[in-house]
Amino acid sequence: MSFLVEVGAGTLRAADGVDLPHRWTSEGVRVRAEFTGAHLLHLATAGCVLNDLYREAEPLGVVLDGVRVTAEGGFDESWSSTGIAYRVELDTAASEADRARLLARVDEVAEIPRALRAGAPVTRESAAP
Repeated sequence: MSFLVEVGAGTLRAADGVDLPHRWTSEGVRVRAEFTGAHLLHLATAGCVLNDLYREAEPLGVVLDGVRVTAEGGFDESWSSTGIAYRVELDTAASEADRARLLARVDEVAEIPRALRAGAPVTRESAAP
């Protein structure tokens, strides 16, 4: 079973979904995802990549008219992730070289994908009395 999510902004926002405010776009982002733990994990990845595309585009001089990021992955029988793959669609007049530079930069710096690639301990703490 695969768990697919989509996040879009600007000209590449989906026609339907949940709208959320976004620091770098006036209309916010539109999210299409089911509300399960698996989808939320993938949504964290897609949302982080979308945010970082806007953040990193500005210093590179790349104007983004729209961004769509999908993230998808599965889990094995013990609910260990089998990995997450994300895809990016850009609406921009930037050259292919500038697009490639932006995508490489974001893949390098995006915090959620970096944390997942490195692994992170998750612990449960007791609730406050």
